[in-house]
Amino acid sequence: MRYVLPSKKLGVLLLSLLLGGFVLNFFVQAASLDMDFWSVLHWIGKSYWLYVGGSLFFFFVLMAFSLILPNLYIGPVVGSLLILLLGIANYKKQGTTGEPLFPWDLMLMKNAGEMSKITKGMISPFAAGLALLVIAAGVWLLFKLPKIKVQLPLRLLLTAVSAGMVAGFIVMVSGQTTFASSLNYQNIFWNQKVNYSQNGFVFAFTGNLRQNLLEEPEGYSRGTIEAIAAKYGSLPDTTAAQTVVEQPNIMFMMDEAFFDPTRLPSLKLSEDPLPFIHQEESVTPAGYLLSPEFGGNTANVEFEALTGMSMYFLGDGSIPYQQRIVKMSSLPSIVSILKDRGYQTLALHPFDETFYNRNRVYPVLGFDRFTSEKDLPLAERITPDGYISDKAAVQEAIRELKAADAPTFLHMVTMQNHFPFTKGLNGPNTITVQGAKASWKDELETYVQDTRLTDEALSYLQQELKTIERPTIAVFWGDHLPALSAGIYTDAGWDQEPRLKHETKLMILANFDIGQKPLGTLSPAYLGPTVFNLSGQSLPPFYKMLEQVQAQLTGLSKSVLIGASDGITTVTSVQQSLLDDYRMVEYDLLEGKGYAEDLMF
Repeated sequence: MRYVLPSKKLGVLLLSLLLGGFVLNFFVQAASLDMDFWSVLHWIGKSYWLYVGGSLFFFFVLMAFSLILPNLYIGPVVGSLLILLLGIANYKKQGTTGEPLFPWDLMLMKNAGEMSKITKGMISPFAAGLALLVIAAGVWLLFKLPKIKVQLPLRLLLTAVSAGMVAGFIVMVSGQTTFASSLNYQNIFWNQKVNYSQNGFVFAFTGNLRQNLLEEPEGYSRGTIEAIAAKYGSLPDTTAAQTVVEQPNIMFMMDEAFFDPTRLPSLKLSEDPLPFIHQEESVTPAGYLLSPEFGGNTANVEFEALTGMSMYFLGDGSIPYQQRIVKMSSLPSIVSILKDRGYQTLALHPFDETFYNRNRVYPVLGFDRFTSEKDLPLAERITPDGYISDKAAVQEAIRELKAADAPTFLHMVTMQNHFPFTKGLNGPNTITVQGAKASWKDELETYVQDTRLTDEALSYLQQELKTIERPTIAVFWGDHLPALSAGIYTDAGWDQEPRLKHETKLMILANFDIGQKPLGTLSPAYLGPTVFNLSGQSLPPFYKMLEQVQAQLTGLSKSVLIGASDGITTVTSVQQSLLDDYRMVEYDLLEGKGYAEDLMF
């Protein structure tokens, strides 16, 4: 019996771990609420069972860590540090993108080296120094605390109990059981900000472990998809351009964090950073892209542009690349459509190929070949610490198009304008900015300089298009607004203007006549049918359906809906019917049986 009885020292340790669980839960909840401790206390007062449940979960996590390692103290220290890092990551992500941390975000941990470069400068030297002191103090304590020995039977018993409780909690919450509901937990998957603020970080994060991209619509069946396919497949093509004799090259250029900084009303710039774009946008199809994201989640904008499927229908915080597509063998896209028509399909991203699982997702979408940073050792970086420049990326794209012996679809995602906006990262700033706080001056001038370099790269692209023999059309857009200091957008009055915080530059260039009709503001999901029309391509039924939706709602996002008259709107009954069809097909392709893959593409 003595082998399973805890000692007094072990009892003290377990009580300490219990207290630690409550403290850690308080911290991660504070991180979710912008470090507002009064808000945490208010939340605990309303949701005390959720707080108790989350704290006990952390207690059993710490106990499991403690028992797995020979030294009972090392495990809780490691576990506590991981939980603290989780809270800090959540706090930083919310401050940058306005969204909480999701389980699938942790997939980026495999890119820790690249993430350290991306986030360089975001963590203050004081915070880093303080963290080192805390770690050093923890190590010192490990050697000073009294030794505790636990007999193997008791260690195995406690390990089994803690592991069982941790697993049971995950099953209880992610399975949305009756017991979880009795604690006042409700998985509000359709609004993740409310989900995290109401349920707390622990329950909301755990509940997302088994989250589908979208729920099955009522009436889903093969017959329903067949009816939708027949409905839109019977519509005539509305190709805007005369049929091109040769199949044209099509190039997508999704530019990281690019938007027009001259739109910020309070800023006065010493000169226009975008002379080419501002001159050219009146003589070629141009307008704005209504990004479904702000400050990050590039892959979701890319997902819309390549697949024609809208983030509007997916759960808040979803990242299809990481949650679903990486597990699939194929998914219809503009890539696969053009590949079936004899195109060579190429992807180009001058950064780590594993970010957002692109190296695994691109083959699913139909790409023949993927060129990443590792394949471009000699590509130009304006400074050694900078990203590969937009111009260098364009040069590689042009080289690929000129070398092709077949019509080519080339999709490029750039990196030059990614934060941090550290002065000198892309060379000296040549444009001064007035009208902003002094603390933002270097950040703004650096970003403006970055956009200037992109404008020059785009001008270079236009000149190079003229040297390509095959008809070629290039679609350029920014994926989302940059993650500038939040106060910059607040001072601009954009906190109450969701449209402005989601509109990026959109422009289409070509070496043949595509007209100059303005594009207005478009969602990325419509880029496929738009470029097919301009380049004389016939539209598959799925693209005809997108055309019908676009005719009613040119901008479709959770943040704002833009109607045919280019004004903010609400959904009418006619529009809802179209959206119901769209949702049904999207569910079928992402979560259902995939009937539409043969019927609509």
